[in-house]
Amino acid sequence: MQKDRIQIVDALRGFSLAGIVLVHMIENYIGGPPPQEAMAATNRGIIDGIVQGFTGLFIQGKFFALFSFLFGLSFFIQMDKASKKKVSFEGRFLWRLLLLLGIGCIHHLFYRGDILTIYAVLGILLIPFYRMGTKPIVILTILLFLGVGRYIIFALFADQSLFLGTAMDLESPEIAAYFEILKHGSLSDVFISNTTQGHLMKLDFQLGVFGRGYLTFGFFLLGLLAGRFDFFKNYVTNKKTIRKGLIWSIVLFLVSGGLMAALFMIASDFGKAQVAFDNWLTIFAMTAYDLSNIFMTFILIGAFTLLFIKIKGERVFMKFAPYGRMALTNYVGQSIIGTFILYGWGLGYIGELRNLYTFGIGILIILLQMIISKWWLQKFAYGPLEWLWRSLTYFKFFPFKKS
Repeated sequence: MQKDRIQIVDALRGFSLAGIVLVHMIENYIGGPPPQEAMAATNRGIIDGIVQGFTGLFIQGKFFALFSFLFGLSFFIQMDKASKKKVSFEGRFLWRLLLLLGIGCIHHLFYRGDILTIYAVLGILLIPFYRMGTKPIVILTILLFLGVGRYIIFALFADQSLFLGTAMDLESPEIAAYFEILKHGSLSDVFISNTTQGHLMKLDFQLGVFGRGYLTFGFFLLGLLAGRFDFFKNYVTNKKTIRKGLIWSIVLFLVSGGLMAALFMIASDFGKAQVAFDNWLTIFAMTAYDLSNIFMTFILIGAFTLLFIKIKGERVFMKFAPYGRMALTNYVGQSIIGTFILYGWGLGYIGELRNLYTFGIGILIILLQMIISKWWLQKFAYGPLEWLWRSLTYFKFFPFKKS
């Protein structure tokens, strides 16, 4: 085990990865909006509704944010470590991102909801921020979280997509055609669809009024700041501050959640009409939704950290550390497993399994990967993709198997 690793960060990364696979399984690895009636069979009763509600409240939109936060933190750690050695790491990190882009493009062939390509591109923009002052970083992070990017895009383009050239309509033929490919298409059909229209749909989701990319970059910056203030090096001594932050996060989560519910109710004429994306009320409601996810992410970080401080809590959460150390391999692996179970080129269960079952399958994938990760790291120094990424980053053949 590498002595300079911060164990709580590895554990938190594994924890966030577990949440990601649960969300993706509940969403049936669609990576986009499904046709309205396509997922009717997934919710067949109260239990399925509870699973969907639990996922939406505590996991969906939160664990990607946690993963993004940790990416920004890792960026700072790598840059800071090189800086202390009087070595410039900017060029090396850029090359590392280009390698990640290549891995992400391969992963995107299977699943167009891939985040590695987004991390690689946004990570390039992150490089100058390492040497920037804290105050402008804080201001930009707040603006991104408050939805400024979304407001600019909506003011310029209204509800038109930036890259597909159509209005955002859940009944559009493009969405129906894509679902049909996932349901009945071959592996090559999925690859072709994801390589062409898939990238455009992803860019719409990241840079359009949904604004996922702006939030992702905001969490990158937040992770950078956490590294700059040694949050995870001093978390034990900062226990009281973390507890206060947790309480405030709960309060703000409830306030933003209530505001979101009120705005969406008004936008839908109190449930009488489908929510449209062609008005400012809906746009503000989406920002309130993002804020509720942001504060829930803060709750997860605070609660995880406080529980980790306790001896029993540390013993439980450290089981996620090997899983987190192999996050890249496990992230790609869980997508291949999930799409095989659900897509037509595999077992073809997309839109047919109840939420209870897909949630259970997600738990099984997590447990399987955690067991394999622990066994693997007892014999090898890195996960397979981690070793490849590291070796290509430094143009050096790192020892793979432990002596």
